[in-house]
Amino acid sequence: MQSTDLGNKESGRIWHRKPSPATRNGIIVNIIHSTSDYHPKVLRFLNVAFDGSGDCLIAGDHQGNIYVFDLHGNRFNLVQRTAQACTALAFNLHRKSEFLVALADYSIKCFDTVTKELVSWMRGHESSVFSISVHASGRYAITTSSDTAQLWDLDTFQRKRKLNIRQSVGIQKVFFLPLSNTILSCFKDNSIFAWECDTLFCKYQLPAPPESSSILYKVFAVTRDGRTLAAGGKSNHLHVWCLEATQLFRIIQMPTKVRAIRHLEFLPDSFDAGSNQVLGVLSQDGIMRFVNIQTCKLLFEIGSLDEGISSSVISPHGRYIASIMENGSLNIYSVQALTHEVNKPPPPLVKVIEDLPEKKLSSSNLKMKITSGRVQQPAKSKEVKIQSTILERDLTGNFENKENLSDGLNKKRLQILLKGYGEYPTKYRMFIWRSLLQLPENHTAFSSIIDKGTHVAFLNLQKKYPIKSRKLLRVLQRTLSALAHWSAIFSDTPYLPLLAFPFVKLFQNNQLICFEVVATLIINWCQYWFEYFPNPPINILSMIENVLAFHDKELLQHFIDHDVTSQLYAWPLLETVFSEVLTREEWLRLFDNIFTNHPAFLLMTVVAYNVCSRAPLLHCILKDDFEYFFHHRNNLDINVVIREVYHLMETTPANIHPESELEVFVALTKGQYPVFNQYPKFIVDYQTQERERIRNDELDYLRERQTIEDMQAEVNQQRVKDEAWYQKQELLRKAEETRREMLLQEEEKMAEQRQRLAAVKRELKIKEMQLQDAARRRFLKLHQDQREMELQRLDDEIERKVQMKDREIASTTKDLEMRHLELDLQKRLYEKWKEAEEKESHLRSEKKAAALSDASRKWFLKKGMCAALEYAENPFIQTEGHRLQSEQQVTSHCLPRTSQIKDISEMDSAQISLNRKTEWDSMEPNLIQKVRNLRQRLTAQARNQCQNPRLLAA
Repeated sequence: MQSTDLGNKESGRIWHRKPSPATRNGIIVNIIHSTSDYHPKVLRFLNVAFDGSGDCLIAGDHQGNIYVFDLHGNRFNLVQRTAQACTALAFNLHRKSEFLVALADYSIKCFDTVTKELVSWMRGHESSVFSISVHASGRYAITTSSDTAQLWDLDTFQRKRKLNIRQSVGIQKVFFLPLSNTILSCFKDNSIFAWECDTLFCKYQLPAPPESSSILYKVFAVTRDGRTLAAGGKSNHLHVWCLEATQLFRIIQMPTKVRAIRHLEFLPDSFDAGSNQVLGVLSQDGIMRFVNIQTCKLLFEIGSLDEGISSSVISPHGRYIASIMENGSLNIYSVQALTHEVNKPPPPLVKVIEDLPEKKLSSSNLKMKITSGRVQQPAKSKEVKIQSTILERDLTGNFENKENLSDGLNKKRLQILLKGYGEYPTKYRMFIWRSLLQLPENHTAFSSIIDKGTHVAFLNLQKKYPIKSRKLLRVLQRTLSALAHWSAIFSDTPYLPLLAFPFVKLFQNNQLICFEVVATLIINWCQYWFEYFPNPPINILSMIENVLAFHDKELLQHFIDHDVTSQLYAWPLLETVFSEVLTREEWLRLFDNIFTNHPAFLLMTVVAYNVCSRAPLLHCILKDDFEYFFHHRNNLDINVVIREVYHLMETTPANIHPESELEVFVALTKGQYPVFNQYPKFIVDYQTQERERIRNDELDYLRERQTIEDMQAEVNQQRVKDEAWYQKQELLRKAEETRREMLLQEEEKMAEQRQRLAAVKRELKIKEMQLQDAARRRFLKLHQDQREMELQRLDDEIERKVQMKDREIASTTKDLEMRHLELDLQKRLYEKWKEAEEKESHLRSEKKAAALSDASRKWFLKKGMCAALEYAENPFIQTEGHRLQSEQQVTSHCLPRTSQIKDISEMDSAQISLNRKTEWDSMEPNLIQKVRNLRQRLTAQARNQCQNPRLLAA
């Protein structure tokens, strides 16, 4: 096993010497990526994907380094550094140099491996993308995360559709079925739906698995033909579904060591037409086991408990397996090396005994070594040559030297076995046939022929031969195309499908063997069939007729009498190789004998079939009866026919025996197939030229016919348009007349409506005038009511103000009376004080006091008069503040100052008291009268002022 460290290199070789993978593990190369920093470490690979050819793969590590490995050219290249871990890869886009990578930031990017540039950047996921599925055309891709799946158009890199589901359900995987337009969606609740890609129409839903073996599906795999689905999960059971029948047809139980399945993938085979039989199962122990889902046998396994596998991918052509190991390295396996032991042929039935070198054998010195398996070639020494001999069945003990076949079988021994049992064992029949025919199994040459595609001559094979099985039809078409590419004559051979069909049906799972068996049959048992092409082989039919004439002249004469030639009683059997007249078991038994004997055995079989059927043939008279007889199965024992063939082979004279005309068996050459030109080349070339000319003429005719049809279609379309136009014009004319009549009727109706409208307008005008008059009267009344209400409000306001004035005058009067009382009180107090002072002061002070008293009384009266006049002029503005201020002033003026009291004390107390008493008595009535007059005058002025605003308002 070779190991390659990428290191810091951006390109280089994958291996430095030609890899030779061992059969035990099949590893071609182990690839690791380590850094050379101060602390070296290994960068783990996370994902890997193959391209469409299968010879290139792409791998990404957890630091975002993406490498392309060309296994055919032995080169690797660093194509991108994304600086973040990749979660999924896809490398099979329709532009071969582009690839998709899903990154840890939930985005998907498209890069080009040649230019190493970013092509597109797609966003839309809200969680990590763990799967990318690309359509077979490479133009669409489905990216899947745990909560959604999105369909992208890789031409425009735009999102076409988005699948949203409930968070409680979750998505397991959404992917395209191979070679189809169907999308399969698998959810965490085990529901599986199939959708049409274009319309997203639900085609079907798989039923729920049986409760006895119910598992939660985690991983899925589909065969290349899209017919079989394998599903697994946390169990050692595998469910295999048939998607065409939408039913579970097999449950496979893995070994007890398997507790959970982490990955599933089918192993493709170039010759199984997409119906893959081998399934790779990666379990929790890191070992990937490959089992046959039909036989349920374990074929081989990769990985081990020490070096477990984390994930694995198989190339589309099935040659390589790329596995990411649990230690982060990448292993490339060779499928051919792993399947070498599986594809080994079964051990031969022949046992070989090696003789001693002595010339004379005795019982004392005879040693025999019996070996099983393939026949060992005798070892040669310098002195003696050891001979290998075959142990015969007879009891005589004699040994005969016979020629051995390449695979360890002996033809003479097989002939003896065949004569004893009448047929080969079913289990080993195919192996014996391959040995008898010495098939070279030229895989490379056959692949180059297959790569040429379907031959033009067999493009419409299904129209002429409507085979029910599509797989069988495809295999037949590929086999016939390969024969036509091998030799040009087979593209013009009309009976080639009839000749090859039984072998195609028998070897439909191995197209290489099928092709080489048919080619060997044509080269050996169909000798000289094409010398009279395109007519039947007259020379071969003449040989059959000569042998029939020698052994049964009566039957031949009967044929001649009823105009039945060898083209009717021999050629149908040859061109169909007896597949129309024999059952499967009978046909296999017959060809056991044909492949074991000389090529003349086939011609003798035709004669023997006629001889053994002479009784019913002699009773046939009509030509249609003969045709029916040689194209349908008859009540004939094949063992009798085979015994008759051996009898004819032994009793036919040498001068008419086909062995003298036909060559011995010649096997196909190894490496490349031989050139087959045993036909009149000028006829085939002429036919090819004629066919090409006819094809060109037909193409010209089809083009002209298409042109004429297009023109006719245009003419018809124009005629239809003209008729539609005339009909439309007629309809327009009728519609115009109808519209004119309708207009006249509408005009009459409009005139009547106008008259009615005028009358209605007059009525409405009158009603409007009446309403306006009523509204005017209502408005006037409303205005009058408002004026009355306003006058009433003014009266109420005047009355209220008068009442307020009355209350104010009453309060003023009371205040004056209270003031008068206060003055009286002050006077008494003053008198008492004066009386007390009179005893201590002189007469002079009494006089001064009297004078001051007179002056203060005058001032008080003057002030009272002034206040009354001011109150009369402004009755509504009088405030309590003014009254208090005046009272304070009066009080201050009335009260004598200290200096004055001192002066008054000097007056004569007796004189003052006498004069004051006289003055008070004389002034008191006058003062009261003046106050009353003043009150009356003020009241009259207030009433006059209240009436003036009312008159102004009116």
